[in-house]
Amino acid sequence: MAEAHPVGFRWVMKAKERGATIIHVDPRFSRTSALADIWVPIRAGGDIAFLGGLVRHVLENNLFFRDYVVHYTNASCILREDFRDTEEGATGFFSGWNEEQRTYDSESWRYQGSDGLAFPERDLTLQHPRCVFQTLRRHFARYTPDMVEKICGIPPALFHKVADALVAASGPDKTAAICYALGWTQHSKGVQIIRTAAILQLLLGNIGRPGGGIMALRGHASIQGSTDVPTLYDILPGYLPMPRGDGSEETLHDYLAHHTKPTGLWHNLPAYFISLLKAYYGRNATAENDFGYKWVPKITGNHSFFEYLYDVADGKMEGMFVMGQNPSVAGANSRLLRKAFSKLKWLVVRDMVEIEAAAFWRESPEIERGELATSEIDTEVFFFPSAGHAENDGTFTNTQRLLQWRQTAIDPPGDCRSDEWFMHQLALRLIAKAKDSSDPLDEPLRALDWWYPEDERGGPKTEAVLAEINGWQTVEQKENAQPPKAFGAVPRAGERSMEDRGAEAPPSLGKGVVFGIDCQGALHHGAQLDGYPHLKADGSTA
Repeated sequence: MAEAHPVGFRWVMKAKERGATIIHVDPRFSRTSALADIWVPIRAGGDIAFLGGLVRHVLENNLFFRDYVVHYTNASCILREDFRDTEEGATGFFSGWNEEQRTYDSESWRYQGSDGLAFPERDLTLQHPRCVFQTLRRHFARYTPDMVEKICGIPPALFHKVADALVAASGPDKTAAICYALGWTQHSKGVQIIRTAAILQLLLGNIGRPGGGIMALRGHASIQGSTDVPTLYDILPGYLPMPRGDGSEETLHDYLAHHTKPTGLWHNLPAYFISLLKAYYGRNATAENDFGYKWVPKITGNHSFFEYLYDVADGKMEGMFVMGQNPSVAGANSRLLRKAFSKLKWLVVRDMVEIEAAAFWRESPEIERGELATSEIDTEVFFFPSAGHAENDGTFTNTQRLLQWRQTAIDPPGDCRSDEWFMHQLALRLIAKAKDSSDPLDEPLRALDWWYPEDERGGPKTEAVLAEINGWQTVEQKENAQPPKAFGAVPRAGERSMEDRGAEAPPSLGKGVVFGIDCQGALHHGAQLDGYPHLKADGSTA
């Protein structure tokens, strides 16, 4: 952290100056180790065993924050009688395993009760043998200090030193934070590592309280923002599930029925998803056409990084965009990736300098070894100069999901342009071509509400994009509410309503409206929303 995240590590040092204990778990001794109070050398891949040992230590010695665990976690919930842990039945699998499909049916994992999710049976004493707490105790009993030493190479004395320090830093009047980075996320079992850390922090009462948490130290300034927006293939903005193209989610009703939960945050999924559709398609999204659900791309398979890389290598993909990354050297199998690039018809690379992905066809280990020959590579590479983060405004999303606005420090040189400029200009050209087309495949492009006002360089005004991400009330001629209500403004005495203002409306948009005029000069949307609870499923919000 001291080397890769020096600005963030400054606050770790501030905490140390005020008495905090810094524990560094890493196979290497680094600058972070040198500044830590405790350095724990661990064998690569032993993270779950180490965390499991800490969970067992907390449970077996009754060191958990009881009031927090009982009232703010699911520890007291009683599991169904047909749930089986990995040892029960000696199968090595939890109940619900389907060997043929290689996946779990989680039905037996539900809680006991008439409505096992919303109103589970509980035992606030945490003594019921099938409550989550006791199930957790049995499961983690295997992670003894001896097992931790065997798997991780951490001596019991050092393990207990870490465990005592972590417990001492947690409780009703104090909290401890866990910071992780690629050393966890890039493991094949990275999700399980982070889930185990979450169990540990919940037992100690370190989630949802100041100074606690599990902090993901991202490798770039706004990778967290990229995930939220998102750039992952299987989710839509706000972590909404991507619709499936296997026929099971053919209609909007199918999708909402499949993903809406009976309680909790995702009980309001219809409001979130329909508001997203309104943001995508604007006035083209109506209740009559399922708010444009048919235009949303559907998942037809595993479209993750390596899966589509295999398709590239097999000649099944014609082109690719590389923006904000350098897969030619950053991929887990960069040799396979560079050779796969040679099968593309075209490759678009945007970066501040000519990176390896842009030069693979003439400068690469495969060229040097004779595995690839420049004269035999037909891939046409389009290299676009990109602006740096100091050369355009926008937001960074930090590890706590707070947006940090940055101003343009200096204009980009020459033809360098920001990524948002590039995507905006590309979208304008594609939409124009789609409008000249009668091909049904182009209908989703024709339906897009590409409204963004432009800056002096022809890029979208970044604050207008941020306003859309925040959410607003929609304004439409015959839908939803009347304009004054939609704008959140009630005309004052002597003031004409929005309906009466007609062409004069744009100069005075009403309370809470920002960037309310689109690129054509027309009224586009109403007041900003205060948060998720204000989103609605009737098309009145976006």
